[in-house]
Amino acid sequence: MNRDNDKGKVLISRSIALGVMQLFLLFMIVFRLYYLQVYQADKYKTLADENRISTRLLVPSRGIIYDRHGVILAGNQQNFQAMMIPEQTHSIDNTLNLFKKIMPLSADEEKRIRKDIRHNRSFVPIKIKDNLSWEQATQILLNSPDLPGVIIDEGLSRYYPYGDIMAHVIGYVAAVSDKDEKDDPLLDMPGFKIGKSGIEKLYEKELRGKAGNVKLEVNAFGRIMKEIELIEGTAGNRVDLSLDVRLQKKAYELLGEESGAVVMMKVDTGEILAFASAPSFDPNMFSNGLSIENWKKLNQDEKKPLLNKAVAGLYSPGSTFKMVVGLAALEGGALNTNKYSSCYGKMMLGNHTFHCWKRDGHGTLNIVQALQHSCDIFFYETAQKIGIAKIASMARKFGLGSKTNVGIENEKDGIIPDAEWKKKRFGESWQLGETIISGIGQGYILTTPIQLAVMVSRIANGGYAVVPTFQKADDSDKTKFKNLGISLHNLDLVKRGMYEVVNVAGGTALGASFNFNGQQMAGKTGSAQVKRISMRERQTGVIKQEDLPWKFRDHALFVAFAPYDNPRYGVAVLVEHGRSGSKVAAPIAGQMLLEALKLDTTDEPVD
Repeated sequence: MNRDNDKGKVLISRSIALGVMQLFLLFMIVFRLYYLQVYQADKYKTLADENRISTRLLVPSRGIIYDRHGVILAGNQQNFQAMMIPEQTHSIDNTLNLFKKIMPLSADEEKRIRKDIRHNRSFVPIKIKDNLSWEQATQILLNSPDLPGVIIDEGLSRYYPYGDIMAHVIGYVAAVSDKDEKDDPLLDMPGFKIGKSGIEKLYEKELRGKAGNVKLEVNAFGRIMKEIELIEGTAGNRVDLSLDVRLQKKAYELLGEESGAVVMMKVDTGEILAFASAPSFDPNMFSNGLSIENWKKLNQDEKKPLLNKAVAGLYSPGSTFKMVVGLAALEGGALNTNKYSSCYGKMMLGNHTFHCWKRDGHGTLNIVQALQHSCDIFFYETAQKIGIAKIASMARKFGLGSKTNVGIENEKDGIIPDAEWKKKRFGESWQLGETIISGIGQGYILTTPIQLAVMVSRIANGGYAVVPTFQKADDSDKTKFKNLGISLHNLDLVKRGMYEVVNVAGGTALGASFNFNGQQMAGKTGSAQVKRISMRERQTGVIKQEDLPWKFRDHALFVAFAPYDNPRYGVAVLVEHGRSGSKVAAPIAGQMLLEALKLDTTDEPVD
């Protein structure tokens, strides 16, 4: 009996202990739940929302680029994409095969599609085809019963209505690469495109705009259940340029099949009105995705369509440099209107002979006549008198040998050599013969077409250091620029020589002259040697330029301004291997200036 009582007591005590333990555990559970649901409520609500709500960026509309008259140079157009949701199709292979019967897919496109399918969840839409026309999109929609999982998505893509004639100045957009600085969450979005060259790159942040966002409710697998909140982004800013699309079209029309560059400026403001580099390319190819085949074709073209010759092409200025040499001599007192020099077709320096382009010589000339006839001997002797230091100093005042910093990528400095430059570059002393050939813009001297446009604009405006810009100017006050301190009398002598080049018998560009309502142009021809003429060729007869292979022909140059009496426009023309500045480059410059003067008098609406 006692034994049974002892067993009962043990059982009761164990039951009580177990009960207490259960109560304790229950208390702990209740306490924990209370703690989590009351004290930690805000924290876990936030975590739950983060799991439930997905926030996604919305791409803003890119800003529009306009010319000076409000013509769209870069805009956005409706873009249709064919997308496929893999989980909604029974067979990806069958769907793709059916799609290809309606619209061809390249091997590269199909490879990319299958890669995207492997790397994304089955409910994520995969791009099949981009940049579809409305007709193509409707064709896919009509066949949608046979294309399960295929949908049409609508968005905006960059479009360049003027194609190749604006490519080198406006540039293009393309997908963000690993090399690009990612200072905006937008740049992490797959396929997001940014400015890669030209104005598109220069004004990238202004044009990009600010992203919007959309809050979506998703399930545990990330599938969208519904839209919670939508915040629209801010479109990119409008950009108004100084360019005139009419003059830009004219420049490319005049260049035709030639390889070269045209830069036209307003001489008082520096506003760039035309900026052409030929041949060019269609920037829409880059926006839509450039194929390997087209990339190779552009890169292998000997005329280098991808090279922006206006800022990145380096060329000897040839005889267009003679105004700089003349001004250096006039400012230094080595020349005036009463000082003459005689040209007999050649001159000697030691045992070396320097030839004039005119074999029999030009006779006796002053500075105005020397510019008119482009006499080499006159400028050989002038350069010898004043030395390379004064020539280099004057050249730099007129913007040669350094970047204009106009904002277009890959701009080159060029070279304006002197004794210090040669010592640093080659470790050698400067030679007198090098000064002599510098007198006609040859030797080490290299410039870009935009620098030549700056040079002629500074001459035309009376010696103000105007700088080129793509921004529209508020006024035409040249005095806001630095005065170079050049005598107006000396500048007038040089401008008179340029006038006679075009408008007086014997001038080297007489054939390019015009008279529009009493307005005429002034200019200077130039031809820059690419292949050196040997002594044997001089003795037996120099080979005609047209008989040489294209790449060995002289470059043709011409710089000009108009009207002569009250200059408004300056232009520089370079035609690679164009043979003759007077026959090839001068007519282009003349027609550009004439067109600008005509446009000043018309009220016709711009295209």
